Amino acid sequence: MAQLGGGNQPILIFPEGTDRLLGRDAQRVNITAGKLLAETVRTTLGPKGMDKMLVDSLGDIVVTNDGVTILKEMDIEHPAAKMLVEVAKTQEDEVGDGTTTAVIIAGELLKKAEGLLDQDIHPTVVANGYRQAAEKAQELLSLISFDADDRETLMKVAMTAMTGKGSEAAREPLAELVVDAVRQVEEDGEVDTDNINIQRISGESVNESMIVNGVVVDKGRTDPGMPKQIEDAKIALVKYPIEVKDLETDAKISLTDPAQMQAFIENEEQMIRDMVDKIIASGANVLFCQKGIDDLAQHYLTRNGIYAIRRVKKSDMNRIEKATGATVVTNIDDLKPEDLGEAGLVYEKKIFDEVLTFIEDCRDPKAVSLILRGSTKHVAEEIERAVEDAIGVVASTVEDKKVVAGGGAPEIAISKGLKEYADTISGREQLAVAAFAEALEIVPKTLAENAGLDSIDALVDLRAAHEKSFYIGLDVFAGDVVDMYQAGVVEPQRVKKQAIQSAAEATEMILRIDDVIATKGTGAAPDMGGMGGMPGGMPPMM
Repeated sequence: MAQLGGGNQPILIFPEGTDRLLGRDAQRVNITAGKLLAETVRTTLGPKGMDKMLVDSLGDIVVTNDGVTILKEMDIEHPAAKMLVEVAKTQEDEVGDGTTTAVIIAGELLKKAEGLLDQDIHPTVVANGYRQAAEKAQELLSLISFDADDRETLMKVAMTAMTGKGSEAAREPLAELVVDAVRQVEEDGEVDTDNINIQRISGESVNESMIVNGVVVDKGRTDPGMPKQIEDAKIALVKYPIEVKDLETDAKISLTDPAQMQAFIENEEQMIRDMVDKIIASGANVLFCQKGIDDLAQHYLTRNGIYAIRRVKKSDMNRIEKATGATVVTNIDDLKPEDLGEAGLVYEKKIFDEVLTFIEDCRDPKAVSLILRGSTKHVAEEIERAVEDAIGVVASTVEDKKVVAGGGAPEIAISKGLKEYADTISGREQLAVAAFAEALEIVPKTLAENAGLDSIDALVDLRAAHEKSFYIGLDVFAGDVVDMYQAGVVEPQRVKKQAIQSAAEATEMILRIDDVIATKGTGAAPDMGGMGGMPGGMPPMM
């Protein structure tokens, strides 16, 4: 509640129960929330990062070290912390990897900003300095990137993304699958990762994973009497339901004669038969229907040797269209032979406890499927997350053809360049640019800490090595600084570009907030009070 007025008469502006933080208090609380969130995911970074076990209210368990998965599963309440979650989500959507990096850079930028604010440097000055530093960082990133999109580099990119994510033992065969899949769906230098379908099945080792040059649908035939396998498949994709539609109004039909009832039933049967006849007339022997298929229609389809699946997901329909060259038909009357897709083989197969339909031997499929195996459900889920990250980074490399060395090498190189750039700036923004440079060092520092190495020694060695080469990064397995390009540790330029940009923009937005107004009772605002023993009145994050 805020109040104004003269004399003894208050004027209420906000509803009763409204919490408000002003100026430095608002900034302090928001910065603390961001730092705490970054600290939460920081221990998961790198090949030797640890996992988090997340348990929801129903007791379901997720074990992962994937930054965006952790942040999505956590029930985060604080508004400033939610802004950093958006950083991770954006990173995931744009690149597919680097989510933890983006969040810990944002957290460190906030930490450095707090020190500048304590020196009475205005938040706007800090924000402007950070913006200048972010722009310069992108220029420096371009200078330390190199061109590469050959298969060997794509393999290195994929294996780097999967290192330390539960798929370590089989990262090479998985990288082969990922590179093959991305190259297959590439069209005119662009990759739509939605055309790579992942089917996760537990019950075998990860080495049993495979690629299908076609589409795998997680459904079997609608009727066991249908043929289990179709060679030289002619595939019809239909959005229209193969059943009699229900009346959309509350209409009533009065039947006064049993013959009328019989005629009514026969008319419905004839409508179904006509729809099936149109499918048969088109030459189709395989039918994928996005809607329902009536029992009678199933009977006629079975009798004519047609393999049919009902209620196929829209995403699967799109992939089948890409793989087979079929055209999705919205009206059964429009189905013509030229709308049919082609595949050498369509068959049903049961793997572990999943019944799947395989569409294989397509001419030049622009959609493929990966079947990922794992000994348990949780292992299979983590392998799927690792493969999704690998698909994202390989796709980015294919599109941009730009990569950088890994192991913290880009962050050290950019930090070095920003420190030199800061010396050329006059005014207090210089301090903000220098703070930005120091903040980027959190990445190699965290890699060292998570590997049990001395982070100070690691940073000193990296800085010294970067006087000679910007490829030098931290090999956490050897515990030494090495040429990461020769070691095969490379990442797409887009991962670093997006991480630095989104972290800087989110930090700038948080720093510009000097007033937090939270209205209670709406279900939308967090408690602005203390957090059980947390100093400084920190509002809850979770």
